[in-house]
Amino acid sequence: MTLDVAAVAAKGKIAAPIGDADHISAGRFVLRRAKTSDAGLFALYAGDRRVAEATKSIPHPLPPGAADAFVSRAMIGTAEEDIWVMDGAISGLPEVLGVINLKHMDEEKFSRNQSEVSFWVAPAFWNLGIASDAVRALMAANPHNARTIFAEVFQDNPGSGHVLTNAGFQYLGDAESFAVARAARVPTWTYIRKLG
Repeated sequence: MTLDVAAVAAKGKIAAPIGDADHISAGRFVLRRAKTSDAGLFALYAGDRRVAEATKSIPHPLPPGAADAFVSRAMIGTAEEDIWVMDGAISGLPEVLGVINLKHMDEEKFSRNQSEVSFWVAPAFWNLGIASDAVRALMAANPHNARTIFAEVFQDNPGSGHVLTNAGFQYLGDAESFAVARAARVPTWTYIRKLG
């Protein structure tokens, strides 16, 4: 049985492939769609407490099968969210350096062409400019044709705030979000970038 992606996408269940956005050049690496073989490195990296606690949605410890489920969801895609793997193979780096995603915000209700970007990078590649390059490349490609991109980082993770300001984001204000790995609400900084 084959999956007719276009037909299912038309019903709003999953997103149709995004042509040029399937591979976005980020210089030393590319942003590409997930593949089944990524699950092992996802489990290794996302299973690291430092990675999980820097995100809103990754639990710690990482439950069995969570990485496989993430890969399956990323491969199928949804109408609300696109997920790319930071793949360093073109520079002799690992095929998975981290993940970046872009999520539509309130599209059906308001149609304001707004999205939210989030990302994580494996600790072995921190402080190498990987996240900054990924965010800049995704903003340049603008696969959602968004007019406004938002981002939110935990206040105890100033490095991610620097990534955003380096990519042209401006500080918008303070808030808080629930972090699954911490099982608590954590203070955040919110950022905005206007495109086009």
